[in-house]
Amino acid sequence: YRAITSAYYRGAVGALLVYDVTRHVTFENVERWLKELRDHTDANIVVMLVGNKADLRHLRAVSTEDSTAFAERENTFFMETSALESLNVESAFTEVLTQIYRVVSKKALEIGDDPAALPKGQTINVGSRDDVSAVKKSGCCSA
Repeated sequence: YRAITSAYYRGAVGALLVYDVTRHVTFENVERWLKELRDHTDANIVVMLVGNKADLRHLRAVSTEDSTAFAERENTFFMETSALESLNVESAFTEVLTQIYRVVSKKALEIGDDPAALPKGQTINVGSRDDVSAVKKSGCCSA
């Protein structure tokens, strides 16, 4: 597993770290997974902490406050979901994608990575007037 770790994470721009709100040990493991993510990915990766099974209120072992505090301390996004009730599942993915788009767009602007822009220091030769006149005389569609 350790031998393929860097290849597995290569190129990742976002991650959802999901834990079970009814099992505290899964929340405790989030810190290790976050460290592994940060060790093997770009510093700009978007990370969302997701507490799943929020519908099981009577079995809750991880408080929303603890999760929120962890997310703020680690500079990640946070959301609670319930796959059973379909609560916030789509919202979690949408939020991660939105944040990824913001990061990638900002990065592209900072490095000037506009595909429509001319490469700096280069010129494009579009030909002379004689070239254009020659095309007009012969016509583009004559047989």
